[in-house]
Amino acid sequence: MTDKETEKKVEQLQLLEQNLQAFLVQKQQFQAQEIEVDSALNEIKDKKDAYKIVGNIMINVDAKQLNDELSQKKESLNIRIKNLEKQEEKIREKLKKIQAEVLKNIKTSQ
Repeated sequence: MTDKETEKKVEQLQLLEQNLQAFLVQKQQFQAQEIEVDSALNEIKDKKDAYKIVGNIMINVDAKQLNDELSQKKESLNIRIKNLEKQEEKIREKLKKIQAEVLKNIKTSQ
């Protein structure tokens, strides 16, 4: 592997690490939303009425309806988190592979 190829690999590593960081931030945001949804579900459990914020106002809604909405939102968040975890794993595997190639090249060029 030439020095230019090694430089390209290092640039690719940096880009992958940036992508990984972006995925981790996004995953944290979804996990925080999931915690909020869980908290809301616990609060409305065993209640007939609940309140929902719509725009700048709070409206009275049926707790069962709100429970259903929150459960769907939680399911959606879980799917998104799992997808991000799969993408994260793929990026980590790619990172390991490229790091190994770069290290191997550095050792052989010394």
